[in-house]
Amino acid sequence: MGTPGEGLGRCSHALIRGVPESLASGEGAGAGLPALDLAKAQREHGVLGGKLRQRLGLQLLELPPEESLPLGPLLGDTAVIQGDTALITRPWSPARRPEVDGVRKALQDLGLRIVEMGDENATLDGTDVLFTGREFFVGLSKWTNHRGAEIVADTFRDFAVSTVPVSSPCHLRSLCGMGGPRTVVAGSSDAAQKAVRAMAVLTDHPYASLTLPDDAAADCLFLRPGLPGVPPFLLHRGGGDLPNSQEALQKLSDVTLVPVSCSELEKAGAGLSSLCLVLSTRPHS
Repeated sequence: MGTPGEGLGRCSHALIRGVPESLASGEGAGAGLPALDLAKAQREHGVLGGKLRQRLGLQLLELPPEESLPLGPLLGDTAVIQGDTALITRPWSPARRPEVDGVRKALQDLGLRIVEMGDENATLDGTDVLFTGREFFVGLSKWTNHRGAEIVADTFRDFAVSTVPVSSPCHLRSLCGMGGPRTVVAGSSDAAQKAVRAMAVLTDHPYASLTLPDDAAADCLFLRPGLPGVPPFLLHRGGGDLPNSQEALQKLSDVTLVPVSCSELEKAGAGLSSLCLVLSTRPHS
């Protein structure tokens, strides 16, 4: 058997969706969102896309913004991808369910095997799913229920799937993430620490852990670039967003740190894991 993190394959593509004006307009506020600085949110999103393409060397695919989908840029909630399989999720909010359509088509065009959630009793947001390279943890939260977690297990049968109660009004990925192939990073809140302790009890694999002062700092992306000989990257919230967590992140010496900002998009509930979908193997053409 391999080591933890071996399933975090080399990345080839990243998928993002543009920021619509409706995210900052009255339509967005009507969905319970605070007012946003649209220009700043679009700049943050553009810089993220640039880092994915230029710094990480990924082929970037950008879906156009859709004014009818104010939260469309949070496309990390719409699919769970491992290898050549993409599970299209069923978001808890009915208003967000049309977001999956454009993502489904893009992933089909890339040649991925598409799995649908046909159970109307199931709910699943992609940012409640953490893949460590050896197993999946699915957060049971406001947005994701037991039936949704069962469908994750049915879809990815080669991996263990465990459920983790999320005790705060957050997604699991808002509390913890992978800081390396064998390292779980987590925020310092009670909810984050409870989640990490639950994961430690459930797993058969040893992971190192690193606590960060800010929960949002743990919402990071560990990525292996497609080029051989290039060390892995950690895409993370930078000092302009979360200055208190930068010193702790420097302890992750086996990765190249790539900071980005999403402080404006965060007002709409966005974290790094929600703003992009990364394909960890080269899709079939």
